[in-house]
Amino acid sequence: MGSGNWSTNVYDAAQSYNAAAGRSAFHYDHVTKRSTPHSAWKAHDDLDPGQAGTRESRDSDEHPTSLAISVLFDVTGSMLRVPQTLQTKLPELFGLLLRKGYVQDPQIMFGAIGDATCDRVPLQIGQFESDNRMDDQLGNILLEGGGGGQKRESYELALYFMARHTSIDCHDKRGKRGYLFVIGDEMPYRKVRRAEVKEFIGDDLAEDIPIERILAELQRVYEVYYILPAGSSYVGDAEVLGEWKGLLRQNVIELDDPDGVCETIALTIGLAEDAIDLDEGLEHLREVGATAQVANVSKALASYARTGGGVAVSGSLPGLDGTGDAGTPRL
Repeated sequence: MGSGNWSTNVYDAAQSYNAAAGRSAFHYDHVTKRSTPHSAWKAHDDLDPGQAGTRESRDSDEHPTSLAISVLFDVTGSMLRVPQTLQTKLPELFGLLLRKGYVQDPQIMFGAIGDATCDRVPLQIGQFESDNRMDDQLGNILLEGGGGGQKRESYELALYFMARHTSIDCHDKRGKRGYLFVIGDEMPYRKVRRAEVKEFIGDDLAEDIPIERILAELQRVYEVYYILPAGSSYVGDAEVLGEWKGLLRQNVIELDDPDGVCETIALTIGLAEDAIDLDEGLEHLREVGATAQVANVSKALASYARTGGGVAVSGSLPGLDGTGDAGTPRL
């Protein structure tokens, strides 16, 4: 997948149509909650991981150097603001990635994460797209708003899907890892449970998989980041941050304002691609009208520095030394 090109004009027209028709940008969520009992809620067919097979990011004549970028966000409880922010700021994300030259051929996938122990829809996975169909993906996400209240959600189930059910040409053809951003405020479960994989994805596993093992598999193909935005239930929580830093080390980002998620993702990619330094990225935010997010993003990314193996972090985020192979979890 990944044909076509992003058009801000098409996006604006869709926004105007929705406003005039009184139609929610998250139409599937709106219709489902109005017409379907909770016990019958299910993922939209286009985002159902059980029907997804393998999600692909492919090169083409139109996009010869595709780069896979995945953004998976928690849709439980206080995290519901994040997808709404992403939807309204898609033009800014693409403006920074493309017009500022951070990436030549981005192909973006969106998905949503819940809790497989209690939610009806704990995982929703879109397709890699280069055009406005990614806005359609967001519109088809069910914002379940559940979760179990135990400080963990099924992030590990999403990591399993990304490791075993995606195929990306940037890695397979050019040995270049894609990007995966997980946006949440809780910890993963410690194992990928075989029963949940069977129920929601359809794979038969011989045994549960420790999260360290599935993450090591995933990091051979993706540079994995975790973003914890302010306004969520466990912002600044030492236990949550400590567990994620133990898994991802330098790739844990604390964000003071969830409205800066798109800008943070774009500048993180720009830094990792060695396309900008932080000062240049912050100036780009001003140029695209995101002045309100300059201080927020600057604080979140202030300690980033480019090294030979990828983005390293030191200084302002405690316990991060930026050493080791970025493709291997340092435990």
